[in-house]
Amino acid sequence: MKTRVFSLLLVCLAFPSLMFGQAKDMVLIEGSRYLPLYGRDSTVVEVKDFKMDIYPVSVEEYITFLKENPKWRKSKVKGLFADKSYLAHWESDFKMKDSVNPNSPITNVSWFAAKAYCECQDKRLPTVDEWEYVAMADEITKDARVKPEYNARILAWYEQPRKELIIGETEKNVWGVYDLHGLVWEWTLDFNSVLITGESRKDSDKDSNLFCGSASINATDLMNYAAFMRYAIRGSLKAKNSMKNLGFRCVQDIKD
Repeated sequence: MKTRVFSLLLVCLAFPSLMFGQAKDMVLIEGSRYLPLYGRDSTVVEVKDFKMDIYPVSVEEYITFLKENPKWRKSKVKGLFADKSYLAHWESDFKMKDSVNPNSPITNVSWFAAKAYCECQDKRLPTVDEWEYVAMADEITKDARVKPEYNARILAWYEQPRKELIIGETEKNVWGVYDLHGLVWEWTLDFNSVLITGESRKDSDKDSNLFCGSASINATDLMNYAAFMRYAIRGSLKAKNSMKNLGFRCVQDIKD
């Protein structure tokens, strides 16, 4: 484990732009306590201050990452870290099959690949609690979940996803973050850990649970069906899976 971490650090130090090049494209998220929509096992959680990427990672940015990190190229990635759907819509290591806008969100990437990308920038994937905390905001309110129009708009996208995927075309929320809804699903660090039992969620060691799907989820309010959909999608995934409408963005801890 120490050898692998050290190797990753050497790669990132060799390409410092990957570590720090996008700090200007992040915004500060002021933490708080809130009640996430886990179902019957919901408990109040506390989110600390952190920074989040304003936009999801783009095709162009991921190509740069691939050029500097050969192990994650389509021709070289190991099956342990990515299934056959990894970059399935790509013709070669650096070219997609169809003409795609380079400012489209990168998709068809595994959790392992998304995690490695963020770590090479001295960042990480957001936790479920962090992602949901930012995503519950609309353009003017930090918690818009009680607004029927907010939920209706998200559900409308889930029913009919957009065909043309261009980053930054949706409305930014009150934090200044774009595209949490209306573009693609996004990986989280602990993507399906909330779909275990209430007691196991409180356990300290969850690594083994990150790599298996969950059988069910409990919804307590039909108005929160949008959140139900996100948890269900996460719970169906394994870390090496990839999907054509699943991308990611990174966050960064606030350092003393």
